[in-house]
Amino acid sequence: QVQLVESGGGLVQAGGSLRLSCAGSGIIFSSTGMGWYRQAPGKQRELVAFISVGGFTLYADSVKGRFTISRDNTKNTVYLQMYSLKAEDTAVYYCAANCYLMPTGWGATDWGQGTQVTVSS
Repeated sequence: QVQLVESGGGLVQAGGSLRLSCAGSGIIFSSTGMGWYRQAPGKQRELVAFISVGGFTLYADSVKGRFTISRDNTKNTVYLQMYSLKAEDTAVYYCAANCYLMPTGWGATDWGQGTQVTVSS
């Protein structure tokens, strides 16, 4: 059974930083593309960042230059370092495993429970 457990969310002032962590189990982590998604109230879930097995990274335009995704396969953990946070970054952030690209956008087969990030302006 795949389990993805996020941590590190919270309340931060605009301009601040947070680091999210996601520990995975039940998967061959080193062979799995991982991603971070977010969903704000009233909006669709969107891909924030993706990291492939080989370390290739991809970011949403809205977070480029501010967020960094990384992975530590020895710890089965993927991270999302967020800098220069804005009020519009407020959302529930989800860790995802086995991410894939469809004609309609990005999806994933396995999801964490989500962690709330709130940025006050």
